[in-house]
Amino acid sequence: MSSEAFTPLSRREMAARIAEDIQDGWYVNLGIGIPTLVADVLPESKDIFLHSENGILGFGPAPGPEHIDPWLINAGKQHVTLRPGASFFHHADSFAMIRGGHLDLCILGAFEVSSAGDIANWSTSAHDAAPAVGGAMDLAVGSKRVWVATEHTTREGTPKLVEHCTYPLTAPGVVSRIYTNLAVIDVEDSRFIVRTMVAGLTQEKLQNLTSAKLYFMESANA
Repeated sequence: MSSEAFTPLSRREMAARIAEDIQDGWYVNLGIGIPTLVADVLPESKDIFLHSENGILGFGPAPGPEHIDPWLINAGKQHVTLRPGASFFHHADSFAMIRGGHLDLCILGAFEVSSAGDIANWSTSAHDAAPAVGGAMDLAVGSKRVWVATEHTTREGTPKLVEHCTYPLTAPGVVSRIYTNLAVIDVEDSRFIVRTMVAGLTQEKLQNLTSAKLYFMESANA
């Protein structure tokens, strides 16, 4: 991609783009990987409540090395900070919040997303894969909205946005929006609808990097 006339977003830039769209007052869970970076770039002007499955509501950005509390981690075992008013609770209560539909948004990483909104994010059937789907399935079906943050392709150039997932599903038909390092794409009526693309990227190039058909909004090149 380096020879092309466009520059893919970095992971932090992807997180910042996602943060722009999170609405004030939302309760949000951040999955492992790129989604965790959203905590570091949320604008202070927004009152957003970050939730973690292990029993925290109201955590903040990652601490600097000199401010690490070894006992304060998120569900991915990463060190976090607390915002004023944060609270702790049993993980059973945390999952009751998830399963009870109290989260406005969950942001997950993904190996594949289908045009029907299916998400596969826990196993590629490799020998080092996670032993089970875990709490991701609860988040995927319990949150009011599911957004995905992922690179558009694998390191080998294989598309992650596909017509049908080939990896074991985490949940079917739950993804409503995808943020990649190349574009922001909505999932509507079993179609990928491109909202925006990085500057310099053409519709033809983005389509060539995607296994499913793309539909482009008039403002997609803006």
